[in-house]
Amino acid sequence: MRFAVLADIHGNAHALEAVLADMQALGVTEAVNLGDHLSGPLDARATADRLMSCGFPSIRGNHDRWLLELDPAEMGPSDKVAYEALDQTHLDWLAAMPATRTVFADVFLCHGTPSSDETYWLERVTTTGMVRQATKDEIEREATGIDAAVILCAHTHIPRLVRLGDGRLVLNPGSVGCPAYDDDTPVYHLMQTGTPNASYAIVEGTGRNRSITFRSVPYETAGMAAMARSHGRDEWASAVTTGWLET
Repeated sequence: MRFAVLADIHGNAHALEAVLADMQALGVTEAVNLGDHLSGPLDARATADRLMSCGFPSIRGNHDRWLLELDPAEMGPSDKVAYEALDQTHLDWLAAMPATRTVFADVFLCHGTPSSDETYWLERVTTTGMVRQATKDEIEREATGIDAAVILCAHTHIPRLVRLGDGRLVLNPGSVGCPAYDDDTPVYHLMQTGTPNASYAIVEGTGRNRSITFRSVPYETAGMAAMARSHGRDEWASAVTTGWLET
């Protein structure tokens, strides 16, 4: 079996189209989506319409949840721009998604960790704002009780693969549409890939003996950068153009 893993599109409709075209060129027809589909100062509506037409098994990320739970007046600027571009049909589509799910019998989907859509799994943020890889023990603890050969996570936007001691795989495919961002939880820090390419992964095989291919797909970023600037978000324009967060 072969399927693609998409995550953290964040309303980047052009990056999504590049990934879908890459999948088509490779003959990959199955895919899953790990959430944070729409939030960003980009093109949430076109992204939602395209994803709804694809019908991929999907889960909600933390930003998807905030679009559903928060009053628009309390939303952050990226969520609010996305919310204002959507209609009830799009929100109903998000609301129908679970926080986690199992697909293909032995593939588990979560956004952050199995128990939290806001927690980094494969990375940690130090008290000084530096980002480090999580240790083997830290990663193993989060996987306790997950009966799946492949465990998929997202949220940090950093592509990474870890094999657990018992052979299970934990895979973060990276971000389709947002290659750099900043956050203030637990302290201020930056997550930057250093490339504007759209990232996703392909999983092939069965059981725990699966091969993983990371895909890094170039696309024309000017349109999305211009949309970000039109919303006063120069840092987003930098992120989608360069993979670095600069204002």
